Amino acid sequence: MNAQLQATTSEETLQVKHKQIHTLKSWLFTPATKADHFGRAAEVGADALIIDLEDAVAPSDKQKARSAALQYLEQPLENRLPCALRINAPVTRAGIDDLHSLLESSATPDYIILPKCDSAAFVRMVRSLLDQVAKKTEIIALIESASGVEALPDIVKSDVRPAALLFGAADMASDLGAKPSWEGLLLVRSRIAQAAALASLPILDSPYFDLSNVDGLKRETEAAVQLGYHAKCAIHPAQVGEINKILTPGEEEIANARQILAVNKQGVGSLDHQMVDEAVARRARMVLERAGLSTEI
Repeated sequence: MNAQLQATTSEETLQVKHKQIHTLKSWLFTPATKADHFGRAAEVGADALIIDLEDAVAPSDKQKARSAALQYLEQPLENRLPCALRINAPVTRAGIDDLHSLLESSATPDYIILPKCDSAAFVRMVRSLLDQVAKKTEIIALIESASGVEALPDIVKSDVRPAALLFGAADMASDLGAKPSWEGLLLVRSRIAQAAALASLPILDSPYFDLSNVDGLKRETEAAVQLGYHAKCAIHPAQVGEINKILTPGEEEIANARQILAVNKQGVGSLDHQMVDEAVARRARMVLERAGLSTEI
């Protein structure tokens, strides 16, 4: 394979991966101690599984959980959903052990979630370690502290950027001394959305923690979509269906997006008495990307 063809193939692979992550609407957290539950994510229709080594695992169970997660992730990719591994923060002993075990194993998660991500150097370090053992695992930066929000411009503009940003509501509320409500965290959610837009990065919203409040889950998911979030995390299988329903573009929305792009192809125009320009077209392309459809008209 000549160098030019090899470069083209590599670029196409990156573009496909970029589109794929935009289409992953629902991400189901599952404790790494519950390996028998990993398969439930696919059964309930989740688009991606997050195996959690951090908050969901007691200190005494870290090693057992780590082994179970890596054993699962050593399976061939075609046998499982897209999968993210949330490690412990690499500044902790447990996080160092997580990284060391991952680097020494044959496991290749699609994504690794970095908690307490508050600097571009943090992302760069982990990327370097993954590259040294030729792992194609992509990085998702978990923004869950005031310092993480402050570092967002550097994180998204760095030469080594994450594949996506994930908002962590519980830790953020604790760090800010704010109520873990939509209103209490609206400012930081908006800042994360703005930073992600600067770099065209997808953003995943925090789970909704009141399992008994389905209406609250719907309201928060819809509000996150209005801010520009591409996906919503879940902490229980019962939440996945509602998340998918809200984040999946309907037939009417898809048809309208295609009409907008057809009009935009001819230059600035109008559709149903509404002006269509490039800004409107960008939104239409996003709708089609989220639906897993081509944006070519």
